[in-house]
Amino acid sequence: QVQLAESGGGLVQAGGSLRLSCAASGRTWNIYSLGWFRQAPGKEREFVAAIGWSGNTKSADSVKGRFTISRDNSKITVYLQMNSLKPEDTAVYYCAADRSGMLLTTTTEYRYWGQGTQVTVSS
Repeated sequence: QVQLAESGGGLVQAGGSLRLSCAASGRTWNIYSLGWFRQAPGKEREFVAAIGWSGNTKSADSVKGRFTISRDNSKITVYLQMNSLKPEDTAVYYCAADRSGMLLTTTTEYRYWGQGTQVTVSS
């Protein structure tokens, strides 16, 4: 099994920045795909960003130019640098992992999920 633990969420004013981290533990030697999703109250969980084993990335249009996903393969850790935050970015942010190695952008493609971390952006 693989466990994912997110950290770095919190309350920030609009225009501010936060950096989320997600560390994988357990049977992690074949974890190749990592991603971030978010879920606002009353809404479905949505794709934010993904990164493959080679470092290739993909982001949702709503966060392009503001959010950056990166990874540390030695630590099996994925990061989400969030800049120029907006109130509409308020949500619980979840990291996800899978053995695929490809850029995965839907919730059904990921096998492992973290518990989530709250990000609140005030106006």
